[in-house]
Amino acid sequence: MTPFIPETMQAAAIDRHGGPEVLRPHVLPVPKPRNKQVLIRLEAAGIGVWDTAVRAGEIELGKKGFPKVLGNDGAGTVVAIGKGVDRVHVGDRVYAYAYEGGFYAQYVAVEEGETAIVPPNLPTEEAGALGADGVTALIGLEQGLKLRAGEDLMIFGASGGIGHLAVQLAKRMGARVLGVASGEDGVDLVRRLGADAVVDGRSSPESVARAVRAFAPEGVDVALVLAGGEAVQRAVGGMKKGGRLAYPNGVEPAPEAPDGIRVTAYDGVPSPRIFERLNSRIAAGPFHVELGRTFDLEKAAQAHRAVNQHHLGKLALRIHAH
Repeated sequence: MTPFIPETMQAAAIDRHGGPEVLRPHVLPVPKPRNKQVLIRLEAAGIGVWDTAVRAGEIELGKKGFPKVLGNDGAGTVVAIGKGVDRVHVGDRVYAYAYEGGFYAQYVAVEEGETAIVPPNLPTEEAGALGADGVTALIGLEQGLKLRAGEDLMIFGASGGIGHLAVQLAKRMGARVLGVASGEDGVDLVRRLGADAVVDGRSSPESVARAVRAFAPEGVDVALVLAGGEAVQRAVGGMKKGGRLAYPNGVEPAPEAPDGIRVTAYDGVPSPRIFERLNSRIAAGPFHVELGRTFDLEKAAQAHRAVNQHHLGKLALRIHAH
């Protein structure tokens, strides 16, 4: 049976750049999938920390022009496909991550290669916040760090959107993990997710440096840095000569490593291959996407006000498509 697809949809979009107040409810046409595209009826969408910069006009991401629908990842059900689509089918439960944006809406059309089947052990709501951060975490570990089993890994920003996923993925890759988290609740989360040791990054830089030494007296082999600040510099001072540090482009200020440490900046770019590897890691056992807070679609402006406040994991929008 062909799913009913309405002509119009609810979306949260901007008509100009500015503060959270410019992000307002809109009624827009439902996009039509072009060749190699799929149309997804969304149930949930992630709110990226970069979304506020896109809204403010500080970075250019996605389609140009207004009205502009923000959001780069989400999950739901495929309701239509364009010509040449063969990896997913109408009725499939998928999650997606696309630079083009458009996820703060009831429907989004994306390239087939920017979608993946939701792993059976993950609720759709959690999958809605998985795409961008999961891909960025896995690329950082696999390609940025070339992480090997048995290595001592420090994840700085371990309770954030990318970090808490990286903790779980790194454990599946056989690493020993030290998580530098944010606040007591962040420490609790990272410990629950299986890190071998955790320290509160909000404590003094000396405390963080001490925790690094206690975790790896001879120095940490590799570090994934997902946040900036003074504590980072103290922490990376506890790295082994010949160690490797990676960070996704956009971390401010960019980390500086001592001499003898190889530093790699990278981008989390979606592809069928990376989705396949991510799904295979997730399917290996219980996996958790921490939703710090969820907001209804019409409360998107409120969600943007909350992005820069302390929260764990990633914020998300609940979307009920009609």
